[in-house]
Amino acid sequence: MEINLNDLLRKYKSHPYEDHSINAPHTGFVHIHVKEGQEVSGPTGKWKHRPGTLLYVLEREGNPKRMTSKYTGFVAELRSHLDGRFVQAGEPIMVIRHRLSRDEIIDRILREVLHIYPAPQRARYFFTPEIGAAIEKAKTKALTIKEGDEILIMSLMKRDTLLSYDGPSGVLYKVYFKHGDLLEQGAPLFGVCAPDRLPFVEKVIQRIRTEWDD
Repeated sequence: MEINLNDLLRKYKSHPYEDHSINAPHTGFVHIHVKEGQEVSGPTGKWKHRPGTLLYVLEREGNPKRMTSKYTGFVAELRSHLDGRFVQAGEPIMVIRHRLSRDEIIDRILREVLHIYPAPQRARYFFTPEIGAAIEKAKTKALTIKEGDEILIMSLMKRDTLLSYDGPSGVLYKVYFKHGDLLEQGAPLFGVCAPDRLPFVEKVIQRIRTEWDD
């Protein structure tokens, strides 16, 4: 897989945002509480227990439901003509445009250049004791894995299952979860980098850290 570094950087420099479409979860009357271009925030607090900015209220059969932002950014593509109108489930109401930070840009690019191993199903995940100890010792980037290696333990309904790696051989470059995290199906677990691509990946990160304005 050939990926051009300059093309990647140009892509994110031209549009350093991530758009999140905000759609009505069910039918009802919409009462919009934000304006085009308004800055909004996502949940805050140690446990994300404080709701984000109120975006709109969706009322069905006299029951109002406050819809708050899950993301930090600003309001774009607001369909203000829907205010006070009845909408169907799935109706787009607005977009929350989140400006990506330097670290978020690096993360997005790494997901393009690394082989990402996803969670096969919703469960808790642990590295095997041997791999966990090796990661602690090597701090990743020095740990090589290959197809067939028993890497993970998946814990589901009080049953533990050993998972063998089934991707290309390479260096365990990045870990996306903490020991024992409950993850949804498809969530990234770790990223593997082919040894001959390590200089390229390091170059990507270095250029972003030196050239990117947060």
